[in-house]
Amino acid sequence: MKTNPGRFFEDYRLGEVIEHAVPRTVGHGERALYHALYPARHAIHSSDEFARACGLPSAPLDDLIAFHTVFGKTVPDISLNAVANLGYAEGRWLRPVWPGDTLRARSTVIGLKQNSNGKSGVVWVRTEGLNQHEEIVLSYVRWVMVRKRNAEAPAPKVTIPELADHVAPTHLVVPKGLDFSAYDFGLAGESYRWGDYQIGERIDHVDAVTIEEAEHMLATRLWQNTAKVHFDATARDDGRRLIYGGHVISLARALSFNGLANAQMIVALNAGAHANPCFAGDTIRAWSEVLDKAETDAPGVGALRLRLVAVRAEAPDFALRGEDGKYLPDVLLDLDYWVLAPR
Repeated sequence: MKTNPGRFFEDYRLGEVIEHAVPRTVGHGERALYHALYPARHAIHSSDEFARACGLPSAPLDDLIAFHTVFGKTVPDISLNAVANLGYAEGRWLRPVWPGDTLRARSTVIGLKQNSNGKSGVVWVRTEGLNQHEEIVLSYVRWVMVRKRNAEAPAPKVTIPELADHVAPTHLVVPKGLDFSAYDFGLAGESYRWGDYQIGERIDHVDAVTIEEAEHMLATRLWQNTAKVHFDATARDDGRRLIYGGHVISLARALSFNGLANAQMIVALNAGAHANPCFAGDTIRAWSEVLDKAETDAPGVGALRLRLVAVRAEAPDFALRGEDGKYLPDVLLDLDYWVLAPR
């Protein structure tokens, strides 16, 4: 048998290192398609001239292009038979990705826990994205619920990794040369500096995007994400294709431009949950909460810790959970991340 049905829960071993196929060279085409799929317009990823004025050699590719590309490499080995992608932690962008870079990925299994129904289990992996120079450009932990091939297969020893609540400000990596001391707020689109944001402040990003089946399918193919629930309408009992969680992340991040236009570069992913399934036809809105602030050693550069929430609602009311502690049904994404902004 030459075809590969993908891994099931019982196929994973604690400590196993998985080298993922296939390396991919990314370029200006990915940027153009990304900006066609999402209303993304942060200046440092849009303009070589703006990026040079901020101390970079040219505009790096959008941070989430790097994330989606690396994530997509892992799907055939980690989540081809997934029920759901459950969460993220300890994510760090360590180097910009430039047009012409070649990315590959590897993952280490760091946790296993079979579910009580005996039909599936949760797998924790730490994934690293590497460029052609063998430099790590991105690292993150995610955990995913994966089906079992054989419900009678013995359960592995339960190992749940201890993960940091968030990436400490001292562990944030500012891209080499980044300098916001001569930052052009007019070209960036808003006047708000790092100092204008207050911890606890909430921002309704106002705008909305309705998810189309065709755009989601294009995005999923672009990132070479082969998870069955995204492609195959027969993979779910309800006959609906599940919208890739990264698609929702990018839509929400792009919508956040209105109010956070100067949150230029993502440098860490502290935590994340795809709270409820998303389907074509859903209209997505977003709001953010400022969780923390930190200074950096780079000229004119500060860091903001933000909560980004995507909702399926007419207008965000800043509510996350019900009285039972569970996410409200219209909450699709709850993402905690660090960005760099001009001081």
